[in-house]
Amino acid sequence: MEKFGKSQSVSRKEDIRFLTGQGRYVDDLILAGALHTFVFRSPVAHAELTDIDLKASREADGVHLVLSYEDIIAAGVNAGLDSTVVDNLDGSKGAAPFRPMLANKRVRFVGEAIAFIVAETPAQARDAAELIECHYDELPVHLAIAPGGKTIHPEAPKNLAFDWGMGDAKATQTAFDQAAHRIALEVVDNRIIVNSIEPRGCYAEWSDSRIHVCVNGQGVWGAKTSIAKALNLNEEQVRVTNPDVGGGFGMKAMMYPETYLCAHAAMLLSRPVHWMSERTEAMLSDNAGRDLVSLAELAFDKEYKITAYRVNTICNLGAYNSQFAQPIQSELFSKVLMGTYDVQTSWLNVKGVYTNTTQVDAYRGAGRPEAIYVLERAMDRAARELGIDPWDLRRRNFIAPSAFPYKTTTGETYDVGDFSRVLSRAEQTSDMAGLALRKVKSAKQGKLRGHGLCYYIESILGDPSEGAKVIFNEDGTVDILVGTQSNGQGHETVFAQFLSDQTGIPIDLVTVVQGDSDLIAKGGGTGGSRSATTQNNATLVAVGVMIEAFQIYLSEKLEVALEDIEFDDEAFRIAGSNLSPSLLECAEMAQSDGRDDLLIHEAQAELDGRSYPNGAHIAEVEIDPETGEVTLDRYSVVDDFGNLFNPMLVEGQVHGGVVQGIGQAIIEHVVYDENGQLLTASFMDYGIPRAKDIPFMSFVTEAVPSTANPMGVKGCGEAGTVGALAAVANAVQDAVWERGVRQVDMPFTPLKVWEMLQAS
Repeated sequence: MEKFGKSQSVSRKEDIRFLTGQGRYVDDLILAGALHTFVFRSPVAHAELTDIDLKASREADGVHLVLSYEDIIAAGVNAGLDSTVVDNLDGSKGAAPFRPMLANKRVRFVGEAIAFIVAETPAQARDAAELIECHYDELPVHLAIAPGGKTIHPEAPKNLAFDWGMGDAKATQTAFDQAAHRIALEVVDNRIIVNSIEPRGCYAEWSDSRIHVCVNGQGVWGAKTSIAKALNLNEEQVRVTNPDVGGGFGMKAMMYPETYLCAHAAMLLSRPVHWMSERTEAMLSDNAGRDLVSLAELAFDKEYKITAYRVNTICNLGAYNSQFAQPIQSELFSKVLMGTYDVQTSWLNVKGVYTNTTQVDAYRGAGRPEAIYVLERAMDRAARELGIDPWDLRRRNFIAPSAFPYKTTTGETYDVGDFSRVLSRAEQTSDMAGLALRKVKSAKQGKLRGHGLCYYIESILGDPSEGAKVIFNEDGTVDILVGTQSNGQGHETVFAQFLSDQTGIPIDLVTVVQGDSDLIAKGGGTGGSRSATTQNNATLVAVGVMIEAFQIYLSEKLEVALEDIEFDDEAFRIAGSNLSPSLLECAEMAQSDGRDDLLIHEAQAELDGRSYPNGAHIAEVEIDPETGEVTLDRYSVVDDFGNLFNPMLVEGQVHGGVVQGIGQAIIEHVVYDENGQLLTASFMDYGIPRAKDIPFMSFVTEAVPSTANPMGVKGCGEAGTVGALAAVANAVQDAVWERGVRQVDMPFTPLKVWEMLQAS
């Protein structure tokens, strides 16, 4: 492959596989002799299980096993799912009710697993489920995002799971008391269903006293530990693999009952056991995202500088704590609470409540999109009420470039930033100068045009450490073993490209190996926009180890001084000589010399700090007041991602994130009826964005390289979603403001927008 320089827009290596049908997903990997499964789920949202009769199901044709809660407890399975809790304001811990893998005496949401059926064929497993007799004594259903209602868990009176706070409530109140101007806005962040293109699935096989679990997740090491704990195995007895994964978005980062149950069944039956979710089943049982209501308040002085910020949030956890649910809307929300604004007085209070709905956990951005959505909606409202241009209001309050490194009111340390520069670039690329004419043109057609601005910042999350191993193979190819896990982001390209850029090894000779706990000792998986930064940081250190080892080897072999050997990212240069062996040539020599120790190089590395990608999103919408239809007409993004590994992959990540944000803002609408039945449980009723819903997206970068890593990069995977929500919502608010509409909440479906306009 001809090289033109580093950090080029190299086409994705993996796409040849995917586009020619050679991808290997969980449902492509059904093992010979595998048994198939079906999960019998609750049809009601809240009820006592008064009786469950599995006899006929167990005797049905082809059935090998039917598991209930009592069965897995009798077998010694640790049948509770893990969760993380936060501290309450009074110092106690948030509620931690037991969440069983299979329902125990009570069901708490439609879709909760009650029984697990294993049979020779999928049809036989499904038929056996029809024979289960289950009797329910239905209980009142609690759906409101507020404390109260019939208690779902005794550990959480009034269904209050936690009451968490951060900041200085007293100082914040004082600032509000002394403020020249105050604004307040309630902001609703609607629930979404993740709907990855590939639903959840897994298989398990038991052989030689080891369990191999293949799951389409976002990493293997957390799953390995959890499976060992649940099944009372040593971790050495557990192998977890991730094959190709068709989208995760945070939803697949957690453990679910089916993974444990497949593994347990495989151990009991000594046969491979396979499970794959169907789409409606996924909509009922996958962790949902967002679903919170916040009251945001801003205090200003006479010059419109923000003096204090206060947010009171109530978030919906669903029926149980999912694995990371409590920290998402509290601790992770707080990471970017104050955004890009220079404010040192704030208070954030978050209450979590249980409802008789599916669990809510991380969805692309995990707390940071929610925080920026609230803040940027409040900034837009402040500009309107104060009579100041929204772009100018942001500029007045930006953290100045000279203030970095800047410690935020919630303890984050932003390393660098030049927000005004990025915003000025956005003003040009979005053609703000032509907005007035576009509004006139829309008005002549009977349409309402609005534009919305969001300036976001993101905090890159996840384990800051990662490992990399580079192996030179006999055939002249190179493997790089990584600790992250692709869910479709292009990892095979970016990791191979980075290794190629640093070593001169042609990218087409590099194979990225991921997702196997037997091959890779440790890794953080994917999530929090961490992968490219942490993994390539580890690769950089591994390359240093490798270069040093080969320099010593060449010094001894060629009898030259060590200091006379340099490496220039392409080849070794030896002073006073025309020799310039490449790394591949060195590896070949080492192999001939029997130096197998030089064919494998590995390293662990940890980042010194987080990076903070930021940028401006500008949306323009047209609304037909006769129908309420919202059309997204223009969309512009200017991001500061620091230095880029592969600009094309970065742009693709931004496009995907923005589209998911647009989907939540305009199209995706989760509806439960008063009995807790999910009415939007298929694509007949739940809308997702299509190509026609998305305009051409202008994307440019304005780089301020990070100082938190040697590469100067900032994560980009979730940034599109973080900026999109408020940009679209502010555009809709702008379009309907002159019609007297003062409260707009996502999703902006035609009926909802039409009703807003009619009510005004």
